[in-house]
Amino acid sequence: MNVKVVNKSRHPLPSYKTDGACGMDLRANLEESKILKPLERAMIPTGLFFEIPKGIEGQVRARSGLSLKKGITLINGIGTIDSDYRGELGILVVNLSDEEVTIEDGDRIAQMVFMAYEVAHWVQVESLDELSETERGEGGFGHTGIR
Repeated sequence: MNVKVVNKSRHPLPSYKTDGACGMDLRANLEESKILKPLERAMIPTGLFFEIPKGIEGQVRARSGLSLKKGITLINGIGTIDSDYRGELGILVVNLSDEEVTIEDGDRIAQMVFMAYEVAHWVQVESLDELSETERGEGGFGHTGIR
């Protein structure tokens, strides 16, 4: 899959670091350091602009090491970059630690994974009887027990 990208940052393009990696690290593109206080949220620019093929979603995910070591994660869990978005990729981060965390220019702050998706078309039916039965049925959270 080819993805067109404009790189207005001072950093190299994201790349896969190992042969089995599915995510590419995204770097902060900052004029000056950004200090995040505990529970503070911010949008961190990357300087990257994409043309993602139709039928593909760019998923922005937290970096596990940064989350564990510094408490930095994504506000929205996983960010979605739609194929028709052409603006700069900004990373929405939050500091979940109890200490200030400094983000420097060039820091790896998130990762991006590309995923294919299907477009859903609703088929409205009139009653629950028209939905197929399953073993789970209406069982919700914790319905299968603790272990």
